[in-house]
Amino acid sequence: MFASPIETDIAPSGSLLGLLQRGRGDGWLHALAAPRPEAVAALNHCVLRDPRPDWQLEHRSLYYARLFRELDAPLDAVREHLFDPVDALEECEQRTGLALSVLGHLVTAGRRDALVLLRRYAVTGANWRWALDELAVREEDADLRDLGPAILARFPATEAGDRALADAVRDSFEPRPWHIWAEDPARPAQRARLARALETGDFDRWQRQLRPPTPQPGWSVPAVLEWAREGYEQTPRQWREAAAARCLGAVAGPGDRETLLRAAGGDSSPVVRAAALRHLAERGDPAVFELIQRAAQDPRPELAEAAVTAYARMNDDGALRQARSWLERTDELGSTAAVMLARRGSAPDAPGVLAALRRVVRTRGTDAAELRALVEGAARMAIGPAVPVLRHIYRQTISSQLRGHTARALAATDPTFASGFAVECLWDCEEETREVAARHAATADTRVLERLRTLAADPTEQEGVQTAVRGRLAPS
Repeated sequence: MFASPIETDIAPSGSLLGLLQRGRGDGWLHALAAPRPEAVAALNHCVLRDPRPDWQLEHRSLYYARLFRELDAPLDAVREHLFDPVDALEECEQRTGLALSVLGHLVTAGRRDALVLLRRYAVTGANWRWALDELAVREEDADLRDLGPAILARFPATEAGDRALADAVRDSFEPRPWHIWAEDPARPAQRARLARALETGDFDRWQRQLRPPTPQPGWSVPAVLEWAREGYEQTPRQWREAAAARCLGAVAGPGDRETLLRAAGGDSSPVVRAAALRHLAERGDPAVFELIQRAAQDPRPELAEAAVTAYARMNDDGALRQARSWLERTDELGSTAAVMLARRGSAPDAPGVLAALRRVVRTRGTDAAELRALVEGAARMAIGPAVPVLRHIYRQTISSQLRGHTARALAATDPTFASGFAVECLWDCEEETREVAARHAATADTRVLERLRTLAADPTEQEGVQTAVRGRLAPS
């Protein structure tokens, strides 16, 4: 199974498996130095059990595909994983998504066995849409055209089958194969069926744009608050805080302030209080801070969370001054205050940001949600004393995105970054981290120039990285 953010099987950061799971450049280098069977086993473990805390934001597929190429690793374990009988029962696309993406990069690199697996899975696998998307950006028109009948066979020629086909066409991430099949001159019945599906999808999109998603509130402050309360009391419950706050922004005037203050601080429904708090916070009302503080201590978690979020959205000078008062708090308001100072504070706030950074790492670990802002604040304020804790975050975090932000912070604060972490970052799984490394890594290390030349010649490398690489390789 893929690793969830809650229950993971992430190995220690100093082990080969732990390094590869994190996507660190050191993992790549250690894998090449390790016995090949051990390296291949660790690589397969990562590809078949997606280790990313957020698979929609973090990258691993190109990193693992490149390592497959370097190790000349077989795809037997990937094939067994894709075509395991559990595939037909598992609806979660993350189970196979990373493996399919790795196969896509291997197809680009010329691995014929990867192409065979992708085409077979597109025809028989449960997560076939992902496989089709990988093929859509890599195969020639003629090869995709031959795949059409097998894909369309997934949809029986019934009313339900046609409806499912129209949904698949409408929601496709890469529409190219569907248009190729809809224009296939050798298959008139297929052309007619797909023409209907494409027309149905266009009509569905038009209807979605016209159809209001929810009932609309009345045009007054009491009516909007009542509408929010009614949604909260429905079954299933509807939390209309954000929508109600937007409506309040359109209907509330100066004469409604007292009504909104009473709603935000009274004993009304939590969603009513949340909507009023959000509205008052967005307008920087000076009375909102006391109301936010009271709501943040409410035993109802949805109201407490909404209060903290309302404060986090504020961007005026009053909110910044309040952040300095709340910085020493150890609750969510204190964390939010630290984040605000990290993003918008000035040089005198640096000690407070550093203290918050150390406190969060000590109490919440190296993957806490607020660390990104605090790390970026350390970089923006060039807080030199933050270097030890930044190095610790870099080594330990399981988030490759946070590691990338930490690398940029180290580039701004750590004099040894160019000859240290920047070197391994040239092999990192994240494009932006490799770009930072390409700009900073010291070329006195012989591995650096060799890696820069490799990246410059790699057609799969991202444009931002290659631009940075060309800047380093250009004669001065």
